[in-house]
Amino acid sequence: MKKNAAEIREDLKAHVDFLTEAGAGFVLRRPEDQAGAAAGASGAPSALPSLADRPPQTAEERKLLEEIDRHVLACTLCDLHRFRTRAVPGEGDRAAELMFIGEGPGRDEDLQGRPFVGRAGQLLRKIIAAMKFREDEVYITNMVKCRPPENRVPHHEEIEACSRYLIRQIELIRPKVIVILGKTPTDYFAPGREGMTVRRGRFGSYLGIPVMPTFHPSYLVRNEGNRELKRMVWEDMQKVMALLGKK
Repeated sequence: MKKNAAEIREDLKAHVDFLTEAGAGFVLRRPEDQAGAAAGASGAPSALPSLADRPPQTAEERKLLEEIDRHVLACTLCDLHRFRTRAVPGEGDRAAELMFIGEGPGRDEDLQGRPFVGRAGQLLRKIIAAMKFREDEVYITNMVKCRPPENRVPHHEEIEACSRYLIRQIELIRPKVIVILGKTPTDYFAPGREGMTVRRGRFGSYLGIPVMPTFHPSYLVRNEGNRELKRMVWEDMQKVMALLGKK
């Protein structure tokens, strides 16, 4: 789809905004440096799985994804449904090559039924634009689909109840890369004893799909003046871009 001048200007502004916040001096790299970071000693697997032989998503699978949304909206599998205004299944391209998974909906998300629409969401959308993707080209969702009270960390049983939806979404969307945002999804998809500072930036694998852990945008918002955190997130996203051929 060809963009008009206004859309191009908006994309460029979002790109520049995020790079400025991350510190332009840290993020300008040659393409060959990005490719090396994605496949070298930084933690990425040396032999990433081939996705070329994966069959295209079928019309039936797309209908199944829509059915998952309907089940999520009416779900009562855990106590979180008692506190929600609206469940938040996820949004974006249902055949996206890039998927983002956060922790759970916050207040704004609960009210609107959409993922990442508050301050953290605004930052995530700047990151997506800086990665040379449109919002409708990626898929964004969370570990749990209903807001935990007072935005607390979801309990284990809540994550397990909701994981049936998330895992099925992954199986049907079949992204080429998954970005996991923050400790909760990282503990689920790339468990380890180290903190996020150690685990971020190193590709793991889930169902044969490369998984990149990084800091949650809300953590960046809470530490707004820390440019080092933004630099690290952008380094992580550069590895994802290199893997997807976005240079």
